Amino acid sequence: MKRTLLFLLLLLLPFAGWAQRAERDTTQRQRGSRMESTTSGARLALSHAEYDFGAVDRRGGDLCYELTFSNEGTTPLVLTRVITSCTCLKSEFSKRPIPAGGVGKIRLTYQPLKAEPGAFHKVVQILSNSSAGRELFTIRGKSIDYKQKNE
Repeated sequence: MKRTLLFLLLLLLPFAGWAQRAERDTTQRQRGSRMESTTSGARLALSHAEYDFGAVDRRGGDLCYELTFSNEGTTPLVLTRVITSCTCLKSEFSKRPIPAGGVGKIRLTYQPLKAEPGAFHKVVQILSNSSAGRELFTIRGKSIDYKQKNE
């Protein structure tokens, strides 16, 4: 019996400080993220998180929207990539660095003819050297086939 208890004790000994180490690591990560957001670095801030086109004619042509963002950090902000959730949504952006306090734009073009009629909800991922690394923006609306409806 003593041998079994001793064996279990030796087996579990490395895990004895596990909870304390996990709590300490979590606290350090939280402090690190707070420090990161208040100290130097680039910080991308979107003017808003989504845009609604409303009801649009599916055959009425492309819809364009310019998303405005700013760099609220202390170092230049560089957009590395803008990923859209569908081939019916295109993006254009400048690869030039946005200085601290500066403003930039991303031009988004939605092509309703390439998508099915009805409600749409598209997501745009903006990857950059910002402290967050990735921001999300959504475009929504309702694409209607007016010609079929009137015939």
